[in-house]
Amino acid sequence: MTPLPPSQFISDCSADSLGLAALRLKAGFLVAFPTETVYGLGADATSAAAVGRIYEVKGRPSDHPLIVHIASMADIEMWAREIPIYAIKLARDFWPGPLTLVLHRSDIAKDFITGGQSSVGLRVPAHSIALGLLNEFRKIGGLGIAAPSANRFGQVSPTSALAVEEEIGSYLTPNDLVLDGGTALVGLESTIIDCTGKNPRILRPGAITQRMIAESTGLSLEESTRDEDIDIRVSGSMESHYSPKAKVILGAIAESGEGFIALASIKTPVGAIRLAAPANIEEYARFLYAALREADLQGLARIAVLAPEGEGLAVAIRDRLRRSAGGI
Repeated sequence: MTPLPPSQFISDCSADSLGLAALRLKAGFLVAFPTETVYGLGADATSAAAVGRIYEVKGRPSDHPLIVHIASMADIEMWAREIPIYAIKLARDFWPGPLTLVLHRSDIAKDFITGGQSSVGLRVPAHSIALGLLNEFRKIGGLGIAAPSANRFGQVSPTSALAVEEEIGSYLTPNDLVLDGGTALVGLESTIIDCTGKNPRILRPGAITQRMIAESTGLSLEESTRDEDIDIRVSGSMESHYSPKAKVILGAIAESGEGFIALASIKTPVGAIRLAAPANIEEYARFLYAALREADLQGLARIAVLAPEGEGLAVAIRDRLRRSAGGI
């Protein structure tokens, strides 16, 4: 893969560099940037041409909607209408943070963002560089940044700037930018909540858990994660997704020469290649995608994975692992 020219890769994300990145977005170019979940590939959410380049770089189906990142809760009404009270409660409690709200779209949210649907996904990320970029973009008239994960469609989301470079560097132009903000803290994509009905509904699990949502809204909800339960298309909802080149085998003990991912309390089988040994559930989420990428860097054919049990964030980890294994 052709490496990025040095001018595209910004490791010192100063106010000047964020201002430059905002200007590049306004001019129709792409900017990959860190969030607390994973790295996103951003474009001006009101520009069909710029958003079209996201689909081109990612190899993403045109009917697959994008999440719009906004600078603050105050921008919700610009992008959405008929906003239920429980959605406002969720935004107050968890924004900035790893939560995406799916709402009835306003006229600003065009088909090239929503995949032709009548709803739009919005979130305010909890990362200083992401928020700095959004605020700089707002200052020059930008209304929001469309930003799916910065990887080829269906493959493993990047949690570092280096992973972005390895994944899509050869697809970027000299005027596109990659902002380096270190390793993503959460490591899994945001929780997506359907807020178009009477009660909230989880479309994609994440760090904001079912219990947290119920406590915030005072409403009951059901966790819907399988495609047949979802009538709204959202990012990461395909049965085969987040997939490395190596074959992921769930619930298996690795054999000699195979990759192995499990909690640190589980010993590495003889001859297996330990890809990650997280001490707890939070570390499991943070290190998972890097471990899957490492398997491909080492040219491994198979990865045996023992998923964590329990509720909360463990649900999101199991969701991503199931999809990385092809929906098994």
